[in-house]
Amino acid sequence: MCGIIGYLGDKEVVPVLFDGLRRLEYRGYDSAGIALARGGRIEVRRSAGKLALLEQAVRADPVAGDYGVGHTRWATHGRPTEENAHPHRDCTGRLVVVHNGIIENHRELKRRLQADGHRFETETDTEVVAHLVEHERRGDGLEDAVRRALPQLRGLFGLVLMAADDPDKIIAVRNGPPLVVGMGDGEFLVASDIPAVLGHTRDVVFLADKELAVITRARVTFTDFAGTAVSKATQRITWDPMLAEKAGHKHFMLKEIFEQPWALQETMLERMSEERGEVLLGELGIPDAALRAVEQIVILACGTSWHAGLVGKFLFEQIAGIRADVDYGSEYRYREPIADERTLAVVITQSGETADTLAALREARARGTRSIAVCNVVGSMATRLADGAVYTHAGPEIGVASTKAFTAQLVALNLLALHLGRLRGAVDADGARRHIAALTQLPGLVQHALGCDEAIAGVAKRFYRRTNFLYLGRGINYPIALEGALKLKEISYIHAEGYPAGELKHGPIALIDENLPVVALAPGGPVFPKMMSNLEEVKARGGTAIVVTDTTPEAFADLLDPERDAVVSIPAAAAHLSPILSVVPLQLLAYHIGVLRGCDVDQPRNLAKSVTVE
Repeated sequence: MCGIIGYLGDKEVVPVLFDGLRRLEYRGYDSAGIALARGGRIEVRRSAGKLALLEQAVRADPVAGDYGVGHTRWATHGRPTEENAHPHRDCTGRLVVVHNGIIENHRELKRRLQADGHRFETETDTEVVAHLVEHERRGDGLEDAVRRALPQLRGLFGLVLMAADDPDKIIAVRNGPPLVVGMGDGEFLVASDIPAVLGHTRDVVFLADKELAVITRARVTFTDFAGTAVSKATQRITWDPMLAEKAGHKHFMLKEIFEQPWALQETMLERMSEERGEVLLGELGIPDAALRAVEQIVILACGTSWHAGLVGKFLFEQIAGIRADVDYGSEYRYREPIADERTLAVVITQSGETADTLAALREARARGTRSIAVCNVVGSMATRLADGAVYTHAGPEIGVASTKAFTAQLVALNLLALHLGRLRGAVDADGARRHIAALTQLPGLVQHALGCDEAIAGVAKRFYRRTNFLYLGRGINYPIALEGALKLKEISYIHAEGYPAGELKHGPIALIDENLPVVALAPGGPVFPKMMSNLEEVKARGGTAIVVTDTTPEAFADLLDPERDAVVSIPAAAAHLSPILSVVPLQLLAYHIGVLRGCDVDQPRNLAKSVTVE
């Protein structure tokens, strides 16, 4: 994610921009910049690193203007350097743009614009937008050039632009990432999230997808991309500041659950070529020859990341054809593990600072292994210790219970397994193209899966007073049963157990009675008949079932009682991606039960976001 702020009004502009950027820094903090317009000129100040470094730069080299835009960045295209920081300029330096999102065809556009004489100075996809709009200028308004440019852009993006030769005007464009316009008294703001405008106004307009706002000193006009006027309602925001930061959601956890389609897309960004059937992981730091020589993988992680590792075992063995073992980071170094230069250690950690996982990584490296960190934090200790990294671009995760970081880890493991499979000849180009095509569809499928929220809230109302739950899954989804049980424990303080469903008869079946809800993951495929047998066993003993399935609910009509049981539908996906869809309703179930029980779902008792001590 990235943070965007724009201001047009009578206040001193620089303090307004910096205040907005501080409130948006959770969205990105590896570089920042501002651009201010006055007297037919635009001046830009940018800095790598956190916002404080930009503030120092502006104090050292002051800038002023009549209106302006600012940006705080979570790097995707291009390293987090001052050169790649936003705002970005066209060839003249008199048009600037800030951007949140992805321009998927930026390379194609860049080649075309370079052939027409445009000069590029950065590694980013964003700079393409500035040059493309410059190319489309015809002497009319900036908004007209933007509208001519938009049909040429592919991807999801939020844009804010201004040009020195079209003064006192800011253009805002939404095609995916959120943008909100603040409607003040003699002033207007635009931002990527509500907290950035609340210090100035509580009256806001939310842009919808494929809408454009033209902000001038006199008014704001809203149109679709074709220029047709759109009627927009102004909404009054009454949230307190903390609630505002949650973008309308009651809790950070819920916000982050709903951010998963975006987090997954970010994690896949620029890493797949369907045409060539290749995965591009430029930060692995390990020669291809060394990866081809790997004979075993050891996955090291704790908590939710350990569950991701269990899924990773299936992926590495089924896709890459490499034997894989999964160890708790807290246990690995205490058992004299067998590892050498033919072993690849894959450590999974959201923060990159988990003490037990770091200790396990050091132990593996001491035994001669190569290592890769799957991590969400650039520059964290795990990424510095490991030979290379596969970053999960999930953005900051505020809620203690991991949600979007977990599903982003699963995507990263899919990418790594496919990359290794291609290197080692376990997957041919056609097979890789099928995998990549399935991954490309995943964000949309997760968005669809989130549509079960209302149904899950109803299920939660029926079961939130229960004191025990049992979660069952088979194959690649049995780790999701473990994860679902963990989420319920973390968020609601209800005792829950997760099991491979085949183990039901080996002990847990003794627990089943009319008071024990059994959450069963029952996707279609080879294990579906086995899961149906497990459900028969549950119902024969008076148990209650909550079934998560991508098959038709009618498949359970003769087995389940609508008065006692529940069926939650999710979209179907390729088998290696089904865990990502299966976990969504389990995250929502834990959330809604926790809220109904009055628990602090964002900061559960006794837990911390990152466990940095043993």
